Amino acid sequence: MTRQILIIISISLLVVSALCAAGSAVTADENLKKEIIARFAEKKATEWGENVPGVRTRLDTSDRVIALTLDACGSAKGKGVDVRLMDFLVQEQIPATLFINARWIDANPELFKKLAQNRLFEIANHGMWHKPASINGRSVYGITGTKDIGELVDEIVLNASKIEEISGRRPKLYRSGTAYYDEVAVEVANALGHQVAGFSILGDAGATFSAAQVKAALLKATPGDIALMHLNHPEAGTGAGIMAAVPELKKRGFRFVRMSDYPLK
Repeated sequence: MTRQILIIISISLLVVSALCAAGSAVTADENLKKEIIARFAEKKATEWGENVPGVRTRLDTSDRVIALTLDACGSAKGKGVDVRLMDFLVQEQIPATLFINARWIDANPELFKKLAQNRLFEIANHGMWHKPASINGRSVYGITGTKDIGELVDEIVLNASKIEEISGRRPKLYRSGTAYYDEVAVEVANALGHQVAGFSILGDAGATFSAAQVKAALLKATPGDIALMHLNHPEAGTGAGIMAAVPELKKRGFRFVRMSDYPLK
């Protein structure tokens, strides 16, 4: 009987310990949110766009390199994957930085794990709900941004935690849904441990470019460029355009790198 009681007590203590740990984690997140809200409460946003102060748009190098960045947005029509493109990158050993939204992860859980395990790819944060990054609910392209600082914190932190839980690595780069920001939102992202990733080459214009247009955009590359494209629209010209441009860029002496391989500016 004594042994049974001891076993029951031990199990109970383990359960209590686990619950306390879970409670502490939740409290820590809430405390972080309160801290960020208090820190930026008096800030007023005056700018709105893709290149507000603090957005990193280039690699800080004169090396002949280019960073391919591929967004996966997870909207109702954007939960797919360009398998031919991703297979091409793996076959040709072309590194890329993948900005992944939580909705896309939920729609493609096994594929996400596979991509996250491949060190060729760097997994970056594309937000929990793919919202523009705003502290007052500004909109663009008909998409309403985060309504306040608290929702912005959730947009960034919840997806960062989701990525970390699955991949074992917490992302350090963040690109908002639509790649629009106000300048205070950029500061908030920085305070949450993220650099805000912009771009210098509009590679596929939201997966609307033809393959020829994607190729033409990439062939304008200069050393240190960051190209913005999408991996979640197999019906678009993005994949074919990238596959056509890569051999030509190699002939011109370009190497392909992940964004984290160089400092950003």
